[in-house]
Amino acid sequence: MLSREMRGGLTAAGLPGGQLLGRQLEREVIERLLAAARGGHGGVLVMYGEPGVGKTALVDHGVKAADGFRVARALGVEGEMELPFAALQQLCAPFLELTERLPPPQREAIAVAFGLSAGPAASPFLVGLAALGLLSEAAEERPLLGVVDDAQWLDSASARALSFVARRLLAERIALVFATRDLSALTGFPELHVEALSRRDARALLESVLPAPLDDRVAERIIAETRGNPLALLELPRGLSPSQLAGGFGLPAAEPLSARIEESFARRLADLPIDARRLLLVAAADPVGDPALLWRAAERLGIPEAVAETVEAEDLLTLGPRVVFRHPLVRSAVYRAARTNERREAHRALAEATDARTDPDRRAWHRAQAASAPDEDVAAELQRSAARAQARGGFAAAGAFLERSSALTLDEAQRATRALAAAEAYEQAGALDAALALIATARPGPLDEFQRARVDVLRARVSFDADRGREAPGLLLAAAERLEPLDGGLTREIYLDALTAAMFAGRLSGPTDARTVAAAACDAPMPTRPRGADLLLHGLALLITKGHAAGTPVVREALTAFCSDTVSDQEALRWLWLAGRAAAYIWDYDSWDAFTARQIRLSRESGALTVLPLTLSTRAGVELFMGDLATAGSLVQEAEAVAAATDGRNVPYAAVALAAFRGREPDASRLIATSTEDFVARGEGMGVTLGQWASAMLNNGLARYDAALAAAEQAAEDPRELWFSTWTVVELVEAAARSGRADHGADALQVLTESTDASETPWALGVQARSRALLSDNDAAEPLYLEALDRLQPTRLRVDLARTQLVYGEWLRRERRRLDARHQLRAAHTLFTDMGMEAFAERARVELEATGERARRRTADAADQLTPQEAQIARLAAQGHTNREIAAQLFISPSTVEYHLRKAFRKLDVKSRTQLVHRL
Repeated sequence: MLSREMRGGLTAAGLPGGQLLGRQLEREVIERLLAAARGGHGGVLVMYGEPGVGKTALVDHGVKAADGFRVARALGVEGEMELPFAALQQLCAPFLELTERLPPPQREAIAVAFGLSAGPAASPFLVGLAALGLLSEAAEERPLLGVVDDAQWLDSASARALSFVARRLLAERIALVFATRDLSALTGFPELHVEALSRRDARALLESVLPAPLDDRVAERIIAETRGNPLALLELPRGLSPSQLAGGFGLPAAEPLSARIEESFARRLADLPIDARRLLLVAAADPVGDPALLWRAAERLGIPEAVAETVEAEDLLTLGPRVVFRHPLVRSAVYRAARTNERREAHRALAEATDARTDPDRRAWHRAQAASAPDEDVAAELQRSAARAQARGGFAAAGAFLERSSALTLDEAQRATRALAAAEAYEQAGALDAALALIATARPGPLDEFQRARVDVLRARVSFDADRGREAPGLLLAAAERLEPLDGGLTREIYLDALTAAMFAGRLSGPTDARTVAAAACDAPMPTRPRGADLLLHGLALLITKGHAAGTPVVREALTAFCSDTVSDQEALRWLWLAGRAAAYIWDYDSWDAFTARQIRLSRESGALTVLPLTLSTRAGVELFMGDLATAGSLVQEAEAVAAATDGRNVPYAAVALAAFRGREPDASRLIATSTEDFVARGEGMGVTLGQWASAMLNNGLARYDAALAAAEQAAEDPRELWFSTWTVVELVEAAARSGRADHGADALQVLTESTDASETPWALGVQARSRALLSDNDAAEPLYLEALDRLQPTRLRVDLARTQLVYGEWLRRERRRLDARHQLRAAHTLFTDMGMEAFAERARVELEATGERARRRTADAADQLTPQEAQIARLAAQGHTNREIAAQLFISPSTVEYHLRKAFRKLDVKSRTQLVHRL
């Protein structure tokens, strides 16, 4: 990397005047990025390489080449990694007046995140969406270049928000450039590895700074040992005499490059006067780079202002509008070279010089670094800083403050309490290793029973967050049992968490399976006024332990409670996806539809993106059974995008189900197989059952009934396994009937009937009637088929209606009633074709042609050419939503909405939203 302001105009990869040596490829990449942004195609570039290799020089070249651009800069600072949104605030600071143009939730989120107003903590991803909107507004007048240097030191909240922004640069006039030492925090973006200079360029740079000619062999050794690193080439010869250079004596040993560069800086520091070294140390200990703060601290240490000339003359530090070290390695060399007591002295001076009202958190941090022994006053101040950080959504920062607070706490009980709070903050931030380390610190205690239960809950959540771990149900169950005499309401929530974790683990669970948790939950006392979550827990537990007749009425009561206006948004955000999935299990399609729609709306409005992928996946099932595979595909795509943007786990349930509904071989089988391998590796038995159900449905569509029966029987091994077991037995009955093994379907029909009789919805009774017809003798079959059609036709469940028409038509053909068969098969073929269910459509075509009628071929429609995102945006526009409303709903920018809408208009051959309404 390079100095930002070097005397004599030298850069770490260039000659006097700022001319870069080599770097032709790198310059072209940056210039292409800028040209694309000028043309309205936003993009991102992550430049990475070892310290001193020239990344900052390339960043500066990009700024110079950005003619006509607005430029925003941010710098990652090692000492600010614990302060939430510090780097993002730097980048957005020039445009904060534009926040008035943002939707209110985004405007409030960014104001709270930047400490400009008080309010509840906002999701880092809602802050990221607000930053995207803000930068997009800034790029309206002219294109924008955002550069983030030293990105390896971004605070975690800024890193996540900026990653979110970077993944959504499509139709914006924005170019975003990161310079970093490694890719750990910035993956999945276009990369540019900045490598060392070529031998010729390295020789030219070395000769440009030498005071006298150098022996060729010595020069070659320097170039070889520095490996062409520009900063090393500039720094290593310093401090060596001409005679040493000429003869090659005193050259550095073969150590890691950054260590050798630091050693070079350390040699120069050793020759400085004591006050110059102390001033440099104060500057190194202060991450802000505020010259006024630096001189206030220096005054407290008695450092005269004249020292500034000395440090600037040494070209180690620039004292301008901002205090800037020549290179981060100078800062680290200064800080490491100081003795411990000298560092504490510097931090103490900075704490005294920092205004406690305007910057209390940095003051608290400096006080903590200055402390040499436990100090309750400092520990309490850090605890207050943690509370402020959490209020801004900075959970990683809160964890760091609380961790240091715990270390400075003398009282054992208080120390354990603070360590536990730090672990909880780290878990919320996704720093699972740090959370586990602090759990180990907190566990010896002394802790009370409530705190020990919190430890169990936290360990379980870390396990569940990491890999849906098999140990999570047992840990959560233990926590619930410990909590039961202390807090009944929280106990039932933990039981519901434990039951959910056990259901995810399914057949791959450890000793604590869903039946074990459900039995314990049934014994837990029910509150006098149960909430929706209380009833949902009880209903699910009864379904598992006592069956549908006992559990379905209680689940239905829970669904009614969740429809109540008394359910808070927070409670709805936490449990509605589960309530919706329970509704599907008891065949209540309308509640499944309503709950998932509400939770998606709440998730988008609040920016609760961590729960959104699972909610979108659950919602996709609503669209699949309605036959709207295009919308389901949009939801799958959105879930994948949100998971990628939030660094969360992708939830492939909907993608696997969608593949089965589409019926495209071999793509569907490949996805089912790879997903199942992943589910097994994670111990997620529910996913294994999903894959087997999807395989059974796929093979039923392909008329491979033996394969369908085998997959369905595997999926139905445990009929009490919730979520997919009822749909599995539907496939099992059809496969058994069509493969001539009706006896295999009898038990499955009994299980299905228990479920559908308890439900009594049109969906349940329609599917039951169809399944009975499939296994019935000829005389009894037709009334059941007609009953199924009567029950399903008034509903929105087009897939089950089409499947009923198909099997009824097949039965009619076998009864040699060709005209009647044609009517049913034609209707089924039309529905399957229009829905895009290719395997079932082909099965219906074959049957229809066997009656003597040629199946019509579906005429390609322009709407088929739309991508899932174009189709989703077009539908929302047709419903009357503005571009800004669509952008907020889909977590993209208005420019991206406009880009996709233009493409949709062109493909659909419409020129207005009014025409779009009619066209769709």
